Amino acid sequence: MGPEKHDEMAAAMIAQLKYGSGTLFYRLEQLEGQLGIPLPAATQWEIVQEAAELVKPARGELIRPAAQDEVAHNDGTRMRVLWLAREASDERTGVFTSGIVSTGSGWKIALYFAGRRHAGENRADVLQQRAKPSSPPIQMCDALARNIPKLPGGVEILLAHCLAHGRRQFVEAVANFPGECLYVLEMLGQVYGHDAEAREGGRTAEERLRFHQERRGLVLDQLHGWLEAQFAERKTGPNSGLGKAINYVLRH
Repeated sequence: MGPEKHDEMAAAMIAQLKYGSGTLFYRLEQLEGQLGIPLPAATQWEIVQEAAELVKPARGELIRPAAQDEVAHNDGTRMRVLWLAREASDERTGVFTSGIVSTGSGWKIALYFAGRRHAGENRADVLQQRAKPSSPPIQMCDALARNIPKLPGGVEILLAHCLAHGRRQFVEAVANFPGECLYVLEMLGQVYGHDAEAREGGRTAEERLRFHQERRGLVLDQLHGWLEAQFAERKTGPNSGLGKAINYVLRH
């Protein structure tokens, strides 16, 4: 085996340990040092950076089918990098990592973007490669504005905010409003129970939709009426912890 092949295998191993197994470069440096292989973290980054150029075409080809998804989940978070080229006109100071998981009939593609763009902007870039005409995909995300794409002309999505984020508001308020919050959590527990039931029995997408409309619809309609009544009947102040949780769910 020639030296070039050894270099490729080393680059693949470092990349797998760093990005596949989550082992930080400085920890790899310590491990390799114990094995008698002095390889600084900065050198490891340079090796991976060079190898990344080889897989860029494959990444580009993944974006095209990912744009044809039926359901996509996207989110973003701040990150730290040692160095990132920046345009002089760029007013943003933060750096972000966006994750987009696109799913279609029998496939799932995970895309990651690192840079100064937010998750919604990266999602909009992916959707630019969506075939036309095409039915609008469902996008699952939290209610943070930076996760929602500004869509190119002719592209539509069905925006579905994450129910778990709404539920979390009541979990955080349960200590001060135990009766009200436990009622909401029990109702949402029924919703999750119907979700689990809908996945059983090999139902088609249309059958699952009817199931949700018939079973979940009743629970959510009842919960929606209860939430609105808390304000309409002045049972809850809008600025209280419970009021803020209710506002979040009703607004999104």
